[in-house]
Amino acid sequence: MNLAQSASSIPLADNLIDEFARDGVVVLRGVFADWVGRLQKGVEQNLAEPGEFGRVYTKGQDSGHFFGDYCNWQRIDAYRDFFFSSSAGTIAAQLLDSEAIRIFHEHVLVKEPGTAQKTPWHHDQPYYCVEGEKLCSLWIPLDPVEQSVCPEFIAGSHRWNKSFLPTKFSGVAYERDGDLHAMPDIDAERASYDIRSWDLQPGDCIAFHFLTVHGAPENLSPNRRRAFSARLLGDDATYVIQAGEMSPPFPGLENRLTPGSAMEAEEFPLIHPA
Repeated sequence: MNLAQSASSIPLADNLIDEFARDGVVVLRGVFADWVGRLQKGVEQNLAEPGEFGRVYTKGQDSGHFFGDYCNWQRIDAYRDFFFSSSAGTIAAQLLDSEAIRIFHEHVLVKEPGTAQKTPWHHDQPYYCVEGEKLCSLWIPLDPVEQSVCPEFIAGSHRWNKSFLPTKFSGVAYERDGDLHAMPDIDAERASYDIRSWDLQPGDCIAFHFLTVHGAPENLSPNRRRAFSARLLGDDATYVIQAGEMSPPFPGLENRLTPGSAMEAEEFPLIHPA
């Protein structure tokens, strides 16, 4: 398939849209299979040339290698092409029942084989300079992912009506003022939660709401676990200034947007309608 053609409308089954609304997470099989090779090349470029926000989360005597980076779509052609030529915007518009979809940012996470470091339980929205209901991420594996190393999602947690204190992937909590809750000890009471994870193939996609609580286990499999996430904004997304550190920081944005305004800035272009 021509990559430009893959931006055409992909009608999602009603049950998948309903599942996303109910559970805050859904798996879409094979929807980005045509983009795997292109995104793999982009991630390898990103690893070789990290951006200003690139981080290695494994330190010292830690086993393996855990890398993360974001906000590179304007300089890495594969990422930019994905946003503007794939079906990501169309898919997000259907899941969110949104007329328009904007880029928020991309996020790349790579856990090499033998990485014992877990990704802590968290949800994304308290990290961000955005509020709203129509907000989602598309997490796309670029390697086969066994369920044992798949990110885990708590179904329905986007409806808990709680905001949890953000935690850095190194395990250190953010310094924040405001009415934020401590994340429950989910691993101590796993049976109390509806925790979802899957076996995945490259080009599958986990779509999840910014408020859906999730984490990820170590990668003790023989496979790399490269993933590209597209963070996307729908109709009701508005700008907010959090009381403390925000990630990504988007320096200077506070001089161009005011709290409560729509996310209309050059950093967040429309991708749907095309």
